Amino acid sequence: MGSHGEGEQRVNRDLLALAADLSRRHQPFLVATVVWARGPSSGKRGSTAIIEADGSVTGWIGGACAAPVVAREAREAIADGKPRLLFLGTDEDIAGIDRPDLVTVPISCTSEGALEVFLEPNLPQPHLVVTGESPAVNTLVSLATSLDWRVDSVDDHLEMPETGGSSAIIIATQGHYDEPAVEAALSTDAGYIGLVASAKRAETVLGYLRDRGFSEEQLERVNAPAGLDLGHIAHREIGVSIIADLVRRRAAGELTGWPIPEEEPHIAIDPVCGMEVEVATARWIAEHDGETYYFCAPGCKTAFEKEPAEFLSV
Repeated sequence: MGSHGEGEQRVNRDLLALAADLSRRHQPFLVATVVWARGPSSGKRGSTAIIEADGSVTGWIGGACAAPVVAREAREAIADGKPRLLFLGTDEDIAGIDRPDLVTVPISCTSEGALEVFLEPNLPQPHLVVTGESPAVNTLVSLATSLDWRVDSVDDHLEMPETGGSSAIIIATQGHYDEPAVEAALSTDAGYIGLVASAKRAETVLGYLRDRGFSEEQLERVNAPAGLDLGHIAHREIGVSIIADLVRRRAAGELTGWPIPEEEPHIAIDPVCGMEVEVATARWIAEHDGETYYFCAPGCKTAFEKEPAEFLSV
């Protein structure tokens, strides 16, 4: 009994360590927790997993039927940032539910168990990195701080902080060290790099970096001049135009730290149990009469291979 409890504690510590590491690296993730279960089900109340933006699962929330469904719903929750309570059960279970707070997903596995799983996305704060000093920078930092963004300032030593897809680097060095600042920014994986400069000055900077061997693809990461084009505006207003552009980009799904899928994943139907199976990640696959079939679990694949006509006659 003691060893089982120690095992659970070790798993919990591992999950906490992973969550802390993802948070430190400003990566999005989701905590999935089973809050109710009806046996027989491999997912038990309190079972917990961490699901990353790419759908990878660490921990335990259920077996072959539940886990892929939860991972798919988790990716959607990460994309929109909204927590949700997920119910997985039979068609009969779902027909008897009258709870608007539940997202219901039918599962057709033979265990006839059911689960409620709470999905809680943890998203990185927007991250602003500024280098240079000017009225525009002061305004930019003040606005970002008021929005609860993380803000880092970089001096002329150009020691960039750890960045990610949710980071925006703004270079406002007023011509003093634009080129090395942009070069330092290009060495990071920041989701946005903006140069505060005139179009003519920006082309000079990019030309220098091009001569230094930077590719066009790399240079396309640099947005210059930074900010929305509001015409001839005061220097402080440039800071407003930059923060407005960054907010606009976040609203459009950029600067989030994770890729927003452009299209829904290709889903196939398991011909044995009727479960949805994501084709790209399917582990159990069979060929029959020139067609490819995908299965949620090895038992379904085995049953199909024994008597395919039984499952294709409908």
